[in-house]
Amino acid sequence: MEPLRVEISVEAPIDLVWRAWTETKRITEWFAPAANIVPVEGGAFELFFDPADHTHMSTIGCVITAIKPRKRLAFTWKGPDQFAQLVNEPVPATSVEVTFKKEKGSTRVQIEHRGWGDDDNWNEAWKWHFKVWEEVLQSLASGLESGKGLLCCPP
Repeated sequence: MEPLRVEISVEAPIDLVWRAWTETKRITEWFAPAANIVPVEGGAFELFFDPADHTHMSTIGCVITAIKPRKRLAFTWKGPDQFAQLVNEPVPATSVEVTFKKEKGSTRVQIEHRGWGDDDNWNEAWKWHFKVWEEVLQSLASGLESGKGLLCCPP
C-alpha cells in the first residue's frame, strides 16, 4: 500500500513549529494530553492519549529514528488499540516522517506514514490514520495560530 501523506501550511515561524513537535510541553498543547519526547536519534517519541493509563492508546516505546533540526523528524509509530495487533507488530510495523519547509510567512509541514500492508484490515487502519493525521495537522495549525489546539484521539 502507498505511504500515507498529508500536509498543511502553518502561519508560524519554522522554529516554533519545530518546537511544537520536539518539546514535551509543546506537543501536549495540541497533540496528546501527555507525552515523553527526547529530541535525539534513539530518543523517545511517546504520546499518551489517556494520561491516567499509559499502557493503552499510546505510542509507548516509539523512538526517534532520524532528526535534522527544522528539517526532518522521523519516528516509529504504534497505532491505537483497535489496530494494535496489526500496526504494532513487529514492534512497531509502521514509521512516520515529518518534514518542515520554511515558506514566506509560514511553515509547510508534511507527514508521511509508511509500512502499510495490503489487505482490508490494513486499508481500514490506513483510512483511520489518514483522517486522524489530517486532524492532527489542523490542531497543530490551530494551536500555533490561535492558541486553541485540539487534543487528538480521546480514549
